[in-house]
Amino acid sequence: MSQAQDAVRSYLEENPKMIGVLFTILLLLAEAGQVAGAGMSSTAGP
Repeated sequence: MSQAQDAVRSYLEENPKMIGVLFTILLLLAEAGQVAGAGMSSTAGP
């Protein structure tokens, strides 16, 4: 493992609440990506 991964791992071990915060941010970003993708799509119609 790299030094940066070890630093992140040790930080998360010391601050377990941050795991939930990072997971929530990941979910929000994934949802925002879906909304942005849906807004950019076009539908064929009359």
